[in-house]
Amino acid sequence: QVQLVESGGGLVQPGGSLRLSCAASKSINSLNIMGWYRQAPGKQRELIAGINRGGNTNYADSVKGRFTISRDNAKNTVYLQMNSLKPEDTAVYYCSAVPLLRSSWDYWGQGTQVTVSS
Repeated sequence: QVQLVESGGGLVQPGGSLRLSCAASKSINSLNIMGWYRQAPGKQRELIAGINRGGNTNYADSVKGRFTISRDNAKNTVYLQMNSLKPEDTAVYYCSAVPLLRSSWDYWGQGTQVTVSS
């Protein structure tokens, strides 16, 4: 079992930046993929960024070029750098992970609120 704890959310003006962190309770090298989802009010949860053990990344079109996912294996932490934020980025952001030898997002954090508003 792995616990994931997100931090770094908050209120930011349009065009601003935030960096989210996801701290894992064990080595993230023991996880196949780590990613960030978000869920806006009245919408389905969507996968917006993922990074695998080799450091390969993927992004949803809605955030490509603005968001960057990265990992620090020594700190067992994954980050989401969010730049050029828009009001439509307002959502609860969740960290999630796929264990080794599995293909499902089995581990979830509690979520952190990001609000983009002037």
